[in-house]
Amino acid sequence: MGYLAVSALILILGAVVYRRYYPVKGVQCVKNCKGIQDKLLCVDIRNYNERTEGENLNVMNIPYAYLKRFYSEIPDQHIHIIAQDKVELRLGIRFLRQKGYTVTSYYLATCPCKREVELVGCGA
Repeated sequence: MGYLAVSALILILGAVVYRRYYPVKGVQCVKNCKGIQDKLLCVDIRNYNERTEGENLNVMNIPYAYLKRFYSEIPDQHIHIIAQDKVELRLGIRFLRQKGYTVTSYYLATCPCKREVELVGCGA
C-alpha cells in the first residue's frame, strides 16, 4: 500500500513540475505586437498592476488568474501572449491550447527577446 501511495505522489508531482517548468514547443519569442495586430490577437496575461502606462492599449488584458473565467471572451484567432515570467507563460500557453486556441508567439516582460516583428511562417 505504501508503494502505491508513493508512486501516486511522484506522478502528481511530476505532472505539476512538467506543466510549470517544461518548455512549450512551437512558440517563438517576438519583441512586441505593434505590427502584427492585423494577423494576431495580443493577449496580456500579466496582472493588472504589472502593466505600464506607455504600453499599447489595443491589447486584450486577461490576467492568468482570471483566464479560466474569461477565456471565452477571446476571439478565435491566432494569439500573441505577453507574460511576466516563464512559469506564467507556460501555464497560459498550455491552458489556451487545451481550450483550442493557437498560440504562435510570446513576449516576456522580464526578458526582452532580440527579434523584432518578424513572424515568418507563424500560420496567420
